[in-house]
Amino acid sequence: MATSSPSSPSPATPDEPPGRQVPEHIHRRRWAILSTLMFSLLIVVLDNSILNVAMKTIATPAPTGLGATQSQLEWAINAYTLVFAGLLFTSGLLGDRLGRKKALLFGLAVFGTGSVLAAFAGSPAQLIAFRALMGLGGAFVMPATLAILINVFERDEQPRAIGIWAGGVGLAIAIGPIAGGLLLTHFWWGSVFLVNVPIVLIALTAMVILVPDSKDPSPGRLDPLGVLLSVVGLVLLVYGIIKGGQLADFTDPRVYGTIAGGVAVLAGFVVHQKRSDHPSIDIGYFRRPAFSAAVAAIALVFFALMGVTFFTVFYVQSVRGYTPLQAGLLLLPIAVAQLIFAPRARLAVDRFGARAVCSVSMFAVAGTMAGLLLMDTDTPIWVMEVLFFLQGTAMAHIMPPVTVTVMQTLPREKAGSGSALNNVFRQVGGTLGVAVLGSLLSTTYRDGIQGTLETLPGVPAGARHAAGESIEATLGLAHRMGPEGRSLIRSAHDAFIHAMHVTALGSAVVSALGALVVLAFLPGRMGTAPRAAEPHDERKAGTAR
Repeated sequence: MATSSPSSPSPATPDEPPGRQVPEHIHRRRWAILSTLMFSLLIVVLDNSILNVAMKTIATPAPTGLGATQSQLEWAINAYTLVFAGLLFTSGLLGDRLGRKKALLFGLAVFGTGSVLAAFAGSPAQLIAFRALMGLGGAFVMPATLAILINVFERDEQPRAIGIWAGGVGLAIAIGPIAGGLLLTHFWWGSVFLVNVPIVLIALTAMVILVPDSKDPSPGRLDPLGVLLSVVGLVLLVYGIIKGGQLADFTDPRVYGTIAGGVAVLAGFVVHQKRSDHPSIDIGYFRRPAFSAAVAAIALVFFALMGVTFFTVFYVQSVRGYTPLQAGLLLLPIAVAQLIFAPRARLAVDRFGARAVCSVSMFAVAGTMAGLLLMDTDTPIWVMEVLFFLQGTAMAHIMPPVTVTVMQTLPREKAGSGSALNNVFRQVGGTLGVAVLGSLLSTTYRDGIQGTLETLPGVPAGARHAAGESIEATLGLAHRMGPEGRSLIRSAHDAFIHAMHVTALGSAVVSALGALVVLAFLPGRMGTAPRAAEPHDERKAGTAR
């Protein structure tokens, strides 16, 4: 049965109340469908949160880990997010064209295959490649879940459903580090990827049984040139930033040349999108201040969050000496807060308006980032736990309202494209956060430890340079030196704390910038005005069967 678009509701049928746009047989099982979609969401978020805990183990030399350098760890994260972000537009359009359920099933199968291969990777390069394959699968999973959600819930229930969906992100963030810690305590590092496989199998089975398919009856054409430009531009930009952090020199031609090339290719991508009659992104969406402010807020908050998460893992394990399981438990407050408050964020929005709730929450995120300046080598760990809980609470009041704004700005039949845009800005923001803030951390740390490394007697210049790349590399050298390395350990901790403070301050500035954007452009109230009519709003929405 075909559903109609919000601007042109279909006449009521005997089993469909007046004004309803979702068929009754789908409406009755909407919450079961949402529960099924949460499994798909779980593996995408779970994988990244597990990897955060496993980074220190993977950085350990074989046979315990792979001996990955800090830049290789950044690429293990960013290989996934770059492919994910670069293909989201196309996967969203394919879902709209071929069916969102089909896209979701394909994405789950690819993600599961990539997880198995990543679990048995024999080198950092192989891990990076298989993480990219997982990104391909994830690119089809994430937009399809949100697009299906929009097509099985009526407009008045969408804020609640999206709040639960966002709360599921918190649940995955909570489960990931703890599961990762438990797995690393008893098994090898590859088990953190292999755990995805049973979840994928459960999700695939539930999808086939419960989830209806839907599509756009008038889908846009694919844009292979746009996809190529976006992926190449992002890879060049992120590679240049990471290389600058690795060399601790952004004036190197290899660094600024690559960054400039990435910016130029991305500029070409924007020009192509404006001129194309079948663009990957409809640039017209960004003429709406609410839409632009919402996606900017998503990008900026994940820029700050992913960068901070990257260094927090090393602070907790390398400086404070906690095990992977303990590190996972210490990350729990940020996840629990999201799980508790994300489904209830709509209540605050209904009372105070989206602009007030989101701007105050983003300033709160900035405050918690700045609060990390309190953390030192012996600061009580409960201080960090309080900061994490407050940060999770603030994020829980940001993501649901801005996601609702993005999805309700667009017609229902374009849910796949809208979901892709929502997720691509989240992934690009997170990718650039890891690259920029990770490079800031790496550069500041190298500057802080270099003087100590240069005074070490009998250590070759190449070994000193390698030891300065990350705290794990420095501690590895210190342990090989025996008792003489104790002073180097203290210097490494001090240099890392300083680098962490600089990075946290940068995250706070980015979050505050996001708050100003929201305060200036996001609407005060949501759902009070009808969605702007568009030419395709008069067409029937995607079929659901």
